[in-house]
Amino acid sequence: MTAESTVPSPTGQQPRTAEHAVSVLDQRGPAAGRGLPPGRRARRPRRTARLPLLLVDGGAAVLGALVVPGAHRYPLLIVLLALGVMGLNRRARLYDLWVVPGVLDVFPSLCGRIALGWAAVAAFSPLRPIPPTVLGVAFAVHCAAACAGRAAVHAQRTLLRGPSPALVVGPIATARTVAAALLRRPGCGVRPIGLVTGPLDVLADSGDGPELPVLTTDQATRRAVVQNGVETVLVVGATTRLEKAPVLRDLAAYGCVLWELDAYAPSYRTGGRRESAGHLAGFSRRLLCPGGRRPGSTGKRVLDVVLAGSLLLLACPVLLVCAVVLRVKDGPGVVFRQERIGKDGRPFTLLKFRTHRPASAHEAATRWSVANEQEMSRFCQFLRRTSLDELLQLWNVCRGDMSLVGPRPERPYFVAQFSQTYPCYSERHRMPTGITGLAQIHGLRGDTSIEDRCRFDNAYIDNWSLWQDICILVRTAALFVRPTGS
Repeated sequence: MTAESTVPSPTGQQPRTAEHAVSVLDQRGPAAGRGLPPGRRARRPRRTARLPLLLVDGGAAVLGALVVPGAHRYPLLIVLLALGVMGLNRRARLYDLWVVPGVLDVFPSLCGRIALGWAAVAAFSPLRPIPPTVLGVAFAVHCAAACAGRAAVHAQRTLLRGPSPALVVGPIATARTVAAALLRRPGCGVRPIGLVTGPLDVLADSGDGPELPVLTTDQATRRAVVQNGVETVLVVGATTRLEKAPVLRDLAAYGCVLWELDAYAPSYRTGGRRESAGHLAGFSRRLLCPGGRRPGSTGKRVLDVVLAGSLLLLACPVLLVCAVVLRVKDGPGVVFRQERIGKDGRPFTLLKFRTHRPASAHEAATRWSVANEQEMSRFCQFLRRTSLDELLQLWNVCRGDMSLVGPRPERPYFVAQFSQTYPCYSERHRMPTGITGLAQIHGLRGDTSIEDRCRFDNAYIDNWSLWQDICILVRTAALFVRPTGS
């Protein structure tokens, strides 16, 4: 067994002051002053229009192609060039302008993808051979037109829209510090309009900082989003994200984009090549939830469904034999169901073959491990050593509760315990939990160091790639029969 995640903090009765605090926000539309109807989704705030940038990139591709003699006779070639560059730009999140970047900030990335597009044209187009000078001029015209067009779009956004309204989520003192810094820098493109914190933090609030509404209930937070057209949420504090996981999931569903800011000092989280996203008014920031999904999550989910579904079908005879032997030897109750904590602190029911019968539900929830206990039958010990008892979790993967690769899920009791003991433990649930992971292939299974698991799991998340998942699965297959226990 391993451990990862945090349980959302229990919420008691909320102070009435937080509900009234939202009244200082600008009232917009008929939804002002009312909570959201139960069971209904809020209308998503209007997201930044991407059409102008798409038109800019398409027009720049046309201008660059017209430099090449004879290119006008191949309109399909120009269309493919434009679509190819747009696709590369989308993968690089160059259309996700939740915070306005400068043209110089995206210049290397933009020009690099345009260069790839023209390299493909030079290698495969019917216009070959294209003289290097002509190719260089076409590339330069394409880059110049794209950069100039983007500069115009950014200027239009800044002049007409002004800073985007945002909520700051975190401990009250830290949230006030971040909000004050952002208000001193209106050119950063973000204007805090409220602070989202817990009711206990309000009691310790000194009031130093900007006079902004303090929101302590989910209803007040959702109302602020609807009334102000909030599109940006800034999360500060090491454990805030999972403590406020339910409201953050709601905010992402309403169309808000979640950023995590390092309020004081740099941390390991900004070092991941896929996680870092520059700075905001001097605060290192990274994207938590771009449109509610992590980049690459579609490919990871496809890999999970295809591979887990195939393995489940192939393993059916093995599962049947294990179930029959367990039924004969240990009686009814072959499948063991236990609550575990998944992505963003959400609980789910994990499935395993029953290899041990706890004395009570309390023991099942709070006893760490029974992997080496002698009261288990030899067959149950064999299931543990070979990890065959874990095969039923392929069904959890197919259901979407887990992934094939990720931090191992743990029980709520240990999640709460380890979150208080080990720094950054809660960060392990930024991605779905998994059957295997980077920690497991390095021997961190069973009764091993929680601190080491935490470090390996966070390193996996910070440097995630689909290829890394494949490598971990291959190494897991090689170690599948290793007698390490779980």
